[in-house]
Amino acid sequence: MDSVTTDCAAAEEDECSDSEVLCLMRVGRKSDWLRLFEKTEITIGRGMDVTYQLLSPSCPLMISRLHCTFKQREDGQWTVTDKKSLNGVWVNGNRIPAEEDYQLRLGDSIQLGVPVMGTKVEFDYILVQRPLKDIRHYLAKGHREGAKAAHASKKPKRKLTVEEVEPSTSKSKLYRCSSADKSFAKSCPLTPVNRQQRLSHTQSAETRSSGQAQEVNCSSDGSSTPCDVDNLQMYSQNILLLREQVDHTQRQVASLEGEPRKADLLREEQVRELQGQLETLRAKMHRMETLEKSFSETKRQLEAEKTQQQEELLKKQLEEALQEQKKVIDELSLSRQGFEEVLLAKNKELEMTKEEKEKERAQKEEVVTQVTEVLENELQCIICSELFIEAVILNCAHSFCCYCIQQWRKKKNECPICRQAIQSQTRCLALDNCIDRMVENLSLDMKARRQTLITERKGESSCLCRGDGDPR
Repeated sequence: MDSVTTDCAAAEEDECSDSEVLCLMRVGRKSDWLRLFEKTEITIGRGMDVTYQLLSPSCPLMISRLHCTFKQREDGQWTVTDKKSLNGVWVNGNRIPAEEDYQLRLGDSIQLGVPVMGTKVEFDYILVQRPLKDIRHYLAKGHREGAKAAHASKKPKRKLTVEEVEPSTSKSKLYRCSSADKSFAKSCPLTPVNRQQRLSHTQSAETRSSGQAQEVNCSSDGSSTPCDVDNLQMYSQNILLLREQVDHTQRQVASLEGEPRKADLLREEQVRELQGQLETLRAKMHRMETLEKSFSETKRQLEAEKTQQQEELLKKQLEEALQEQKKVIDELSLSRQGFEEVLLAKNKELEMTKEEKEKERAQKEEVVTQVTEVLENELQCIICSELFIEAVILNCAHSFCCYCIQQWRKKKNECPICRQAIQSQTRCLALDNCIDRMVENLSLDMKARRQTLITERKGESSCLCRGDGDPR
């Protein structure tokens, strides 16, 4: 009932061809467009239980078994999820993270897989919204069959009986003899019609086995499909069943040969029938063993190819990492050279600044030395051998300290230098100001010594210098 309802809903939706639908438009092709059904999870991959099966003719492993899923959220927005695929899902040129929903918008470029040997991406799509009547012929075929297959895969599996697995080897019914010994059982006699059916079943079984062997040979020559490798376990189980049937048939033959000679014709016919079944089962078992070997060899080849591809991928990634590391090292070396040049320039500037400071310091010291020499030679009183304190100028133009010349005139009233009679003495404020300015640049000891002398002389002397030069 559910399948009928689904088909009716799909038919009604197809009839409403004027409505616009979302689909993945394949770039450069007017076919294989993938329609996104509303309120439905769309699965894409190379496996069987997917909505859309994508098979790459150039690189079979380009698309993973379950590559990605598209689903619609409650707000109506569509998202794509990468299901840990090998070659990834690329949206607008950027690979999206695995197992994370990525929101899509109209016009987004969606690429499945990566380019092979410099060619363009094989599965390149653009998310568009078009009227159904315009794109009906472009849509990919088989999306409903894929959905039905996915729905059917969810049903619980039922174990097959021996008769369903190998119909040609089904055992004939046994019936009890009418004699008093009811423990002895015989197979039902075969009519010509049953014998013909048995032969046809045997021929059909041989045809299926040969077809399977050809498929294995073709798969071993070319690129084998993953489903053949997955059927290896099923064939192993079939081999066990065939061996059990062979043992059972051999026991039946042995039981018939040990019976008393009654109904020779019927017994011979049953023996021949069982021997024919035995030979058929042995031949089929041999074919199944051959198939198992072929599948094992194919599986080993696939694993070797997968390992080789992984090694090549790792080598490419390692080469890319080495190239990036080399680029980083080159950039660091260039940056180091630039920093070294900047450091050299700064060091030169510091050296020049240091030299200039040393020159300035030397000049300042020279100036201080010259000033000191001038003070000692020209601005020093010859009486006290100190810098002038309250300098006065005599009528002979010689200068002395006011205190010193007063003390000298108490003994002699003549110039200590030229021995000319002192007629007048005059204060020289210019000398006092010049000496005070120069003393500011001298050391602290000289400043303290001068201040002590000034204080002592002010305390000892009570006389004042007059403009006419006469002391009182």
